[in-house]
Amino acid sequence: MTDGFSVPGPAAADTLAASVARVAELADRLGMSHGGVFDVQQLSEASGVPAEVVAALLDGRPAGEPDLQARFLQRLDLLRSTRLKPNGRRHTQQEIADGAGMSRQQAGALINGDRRPTMEHCDAIQRFFGVHAGFLTAEDAEALNGALLRTEQKLLKDWSGDGDPLERLLLDHGVRGIAWRAAQLPTDKHRDKVTEWLDMLLESVKPTRASESADSGAPGGANQTET
Repeated sequence: MTDGFSVPGPAAADTLAASVARVAELADRLGMSHGGVFDVQQLSEASGVPAEVVAALLDGRPAGEPDLQARFLQRLDLLRSTRLKPNGRRHTQQEIADGAGMSRQQAGALINGDRRPTMEHCDAIQRFFGVHAGFLTAEDAEALNGALLRTEQKLLKDWSGDGDPLERLLLDHGVRGIAWRAAQLPTDKHRDKVTEWLDMLLESVKPTRASESADSGAPGGANQTET
């Protein structure tokens, strides 16, 4: 870490690269332009990551990572610039304070960078602006990856209408979501534990399934055809 910036680890970069590849593949299948799917400004507004950093990360280039307070100030300024009131004006400090349940002095200190935010502050402001949890705090690569995952889910819904069995299976059963979460774990030992838990869960539901099957096929059961 130098001058308040750190470089995201290879795991974050690899996860982001994999998401970029999947979204690009889906866009190709749907006949959509990459320029539309990977619109830098839209991804910046969806993730909170500055547009120039989005462009760098999408290209696989390293981008400096601001510390928590600098990241908070960047994201909050972006929210105030893009989540405007119906009249097109920015929310005032008083409006943010009232909506987030804090005093105007607290809101002003946070907005001006005179006070470090707590998780409670971040959660309250995120709820006020109607953005997802972690918008103000997630590291840039993680935040951009989250925006791409949401894009991927939308594209998968569009693609599922074409009847591809594998893509429909991945969508219907949340396989991608499970795999992505497992990929965030730091070691193979942790991922093996997830596999063990899934095996235990499968074992726990087998008797229920067997019982349901037996009940449906038993004489006098609900599915028996009357003669």
